[in-house]
Amino acid sequence: MTTRKALIFAAGLGTRLRPLTDDRPKAMVEIAGKPMLQHVIERVAAAGFEDITINIHHFGQTIIDFLEQNGNFGLNIHISDERGLLLDTGGCILKARQWLDGNEPFLVHNTDIISTLDLRAFYDYHVEHDALATILVKERLTQRYFLFDNDDRLCGWTNKATGEYKPDPEKLQGRDLHELAFGGLHVISPRIFPLLERYRRQEGEKFSITPFYVNECKHYVIRGYHPAADYQWLDIGKPETLAQAQELLGND
Repeated sequence: MTTRKALIFAAGLGTRLRPLTDDRPKAMVEIAGKPMLQHVIERVAAAGFEDITINIHHFGQTIIDFLEQNGNFGLNIHISDERGLLLDTGGCILKARQWLDGNEPFLVHNTDIISTLDLRAFYDYHVEHDALATILVKERLTQRYFLFDNDDRLCGWTNKATGEYKPDPEKLQGRDLHELAFGGLHVISPRIFPLLERYRRQEGEKFSITPFYVNECKHYVIRGYHPAADYQWLDIGKPETLAQAQELLGND
């Protein structure tokens, strides 16, 4: 049986959660009696992902110590150490290649996203459609949106505050495209790694995955996933949603 792999982003500075993050990484801020990282690890493990890579930066040793104290939760856990340089989402995925490469897709999960999404169904959807990447998207109010056609294929990105469109403004404006907000979860094919290597040569070691997706969607299939079944979703990286997360996770 193939071991399913996941990458958890846990290296964020947590500036929106200060002063809670003045002495700990954002991933170690507690909600309902557990660090947010533990909630995500347990959710990911319950969905069948047993080989997990976690990136660290801000107070990174705190995460290493926490995992050791808990016996890595019985999982095969790797640490992708970014204490020397925080690489952003795209750079992080590429740095973790040694643990994620292979024949099977891998899940990517922000540590500050808590949801009741069916992660198995999300992964299976990606496998069924064999896209380069599948990104969780929702209809919610924000300033920046991914743009999808009627087949859920990514076509571009827009910033509503600035009126900016990428990658081809003249081709995107006026088209019948759906504006959907990113949900902080992806399933990615290892076919992405050579493309990320090429992108890094252009952009440098530190880069976000979002402009990479927008740049490559002209050439490769990147799909949006917005399941029909309702689910709860919270960005707990900001103070105003911590209380909501406490209520959601306290009822698990």
